[in-house]
Amino acid sequence: MTPGLMQQTPLLITQIMQFAARAHGARPIVSRLIDEPLWRYDYAGLASRSAQIAKALIGLGVQAGDRVTTLAWNTHRHLELFYGVPGLGAVLHTANPRLFDEQIIYTIEHAQSVVLFFDSNFADLVARIAPQLTTVKTFIQMSDEARHQPGAVNALCYETLLAAENQTMTWPSFDENAGAFLCYTSGTTGDPKGVLYSHRAVVLHAMAAGLASAFGFTAFDVVMPCSSLYHATAWGLPFVAPICGSKLVLPGDRMDGDNLHDLIEGEGVTFTGGVPTIWTNYLAWLDRTGKTPASLKRVVIGGSAVPLAMAQRFHEAYGVEVLQIWGMTETCPLGVVATPTPALAEMGDEAMRQAIWTRQGRLQFGIELKIVTEDGQEAPMDGETSGALMVRGPWTLQRYFRQEADITDPEGWFDTGDIATLDAYGFMRITDRKKDVIKSGGEWISSIDLENVAVACPGVKVAAVIGVPHPKWEERPLLIVETHEGESVTKDQMIAFLTDRVVKWWLPDDVLFAPVPLTATGKIDKKTLRLTWSGHLSA
Repeated sequence: MTPGLMQQTPLLITQIMQFAARAHGARPIVSRLIDEPLWRYDYAGLASRSAQIAKALIGLGVQAGDRVTTLAWNTHRHLELFYGVPGLGAVLHTANPRLFDEQIIYTIEHAQSVVLFFDSNFADLVARIAPQLTTVKTFIQMSDEARHQPGAVNALCYETLLAAENQTMTWPSFDENAGAFLCYTSGTTGDPKGVLYSHRAVVLHAMAAGLASAFGFTAFDVVMPCSSLYHATAWGLPFVAPICGSKLVLPGDRMDGDNLHDLIEGEGVTFTGGVPTIWTNYLAWLDRTGKTPASLKRVVIGGSAVPLAMAQRFHEAYGVEVLQIWGMTETCPLGVVATPTPALAEMGDEAMRQAIWTRQGRLQFGIELKIVTEDGQEAPMDGETSGALMVRGPWTLQRYFRQEADITDPEGWFDTGDIATLDAYGFMRITDRKKDVIKSGGEWISSIDLENVAVACPGVKVAAVIGVPHPKWEERPLLIVETHEGESVTKDQMIAFLTDRVVKWWLPDDVLFAPVPLTATGKIDKKTLRLTWSGHLSA
């Protein structure tokens, strides 16, 4: 084999920041903060302040390979750590503050972090867990000097640390396969598991996510990530936007309708993304207030299946296109994006939208997908044959952090735990999680499909379907419904709504009305629902 004669420049995260500062340094970044005024600067400012925090960490003894943890929201300071920490060769562990205390402690201890950054409204949480953090040597509150409160952990002040450093730094060069981000799974089954992203994976993922077949950003876009920075790096948006020169708007910790709309309207947001629950509440807020998101063009929704009624509402009422995505912490996280193709366009606008809205997305360059049936064979791309969804590629997990064995098969395929189909257009549709699919009388019922129909019923805010043991049919579907505030829906109304929309044997055996619990990442917590209602139909 003849070797190529091209330069061997490593793909490093600092290159994204340096490029953005040079190519479009004046493009704005706007950030909500916890208890401070709105912050405004630009990509040049991001580069300067990232250098300052990196130098401050070096002064605190942080070395390449060390882990640094954050308990923080979507703010400019958190963004600076996204570049400053990996830039010096350390690893940023973005802890999920919505986990239980025990799980947060577990992830920080498992990461063996030496520094913990936290937003001011996590001060009580940090004080509570600090005695059990055996490796953390330094606590840093992400606030200005006027609002700094050292508290029981004797926290340093973020802005004080920055002020002591100059704004230039010669960023080190190192192997692109070095660890950059440590993201833990939500821990719904056992302890959370660490996924260690490399610089190479993050940069390749960001370059692919910016393509027209994915997010398709331009320098004219204004991007507002409502997916949490602590959750799989907010779907890579903090890297995709700078590469494309898009204005970046960070909403802090407030994802309520009033705050989101204020930023959309005030900053001209064209693109935003987050889990379905955020947009359920935002659409309800728009209905109550009569407001319109005039600048908004696209909303990307992931984390769980997008209700068809939600996509239709955004499009018909506000002219906003909904892009569904699928991914997971183990895929950095982007897997597929539901964007149009010429073949679908030939079907006509309405048919194309229906096809896109009912599928998680289409094949993207850089990540391979295949469907494996129960007999171990690869399923045809017919859109009907379902099986285990397998993935592989340069931003797909090979093994979990601090585990000895790879979790991929000998050919490098990772089993996602999802059941899915692939069609002739390259579109993938999730039919269920393996643990959530319902087997009734030898036939499979998709809880996701049933939920998507149920949530379209007027008055329904969230619909969850679980399989519960049944003395005759092995399992039967149970529907749990949470209604919008002030709305009333009966069991008979739900069954009547479903009767004309699903096959008869899919109809739930019972409908319960209760608050639907969510996981730390905003998904329906089916583990809790199964524990609560497992004996309901056999009682």
